[in-house]
Amino acid sequence: MKYVLLMYANESEAPKLTAEEFKAVNLAWQAFSNEAAAAGVLLSNSGLSPVAAATTVRVRNNKTLTTDGPFAETHEQLAGYFLFECKDLDEAIGWAAKIPMAQYGSIEVRPVWPG
Repeated sequence: MKYVLLMYANESEAPKLTAEEFKAVNLAWQAFSNEAAAAGVLLSNSGLSPVAAATTVRVRNNKTLTTDGPFAETHEQLAGYFLFECKDLDEAIGWAAKIPMAQYGSIEVRPVWPG
């Protein structure tokens, strides 16, 4: 079963890191990605640009409407994702708990629509 692990955090509350702390955080992310790849569950992952770069598209009465910014007001913004192939939800939750962002943001685990 494929699961997308959506990472959310409040951009305005992102940790302010020194160069040394930033290096340590990057090493934690790299270690997590390497572990998931070695386990054979990691299919894809990417971070996203800040929410200020987002554009929302809606079609109403056959007219395309665009709005700068995210689709809804929220305290946390979608920051990126991992796509995993896991045997079940429990395994996906176990991987979500290991994502470094889970320490200060939240990880939404959702099955990918079969098809």
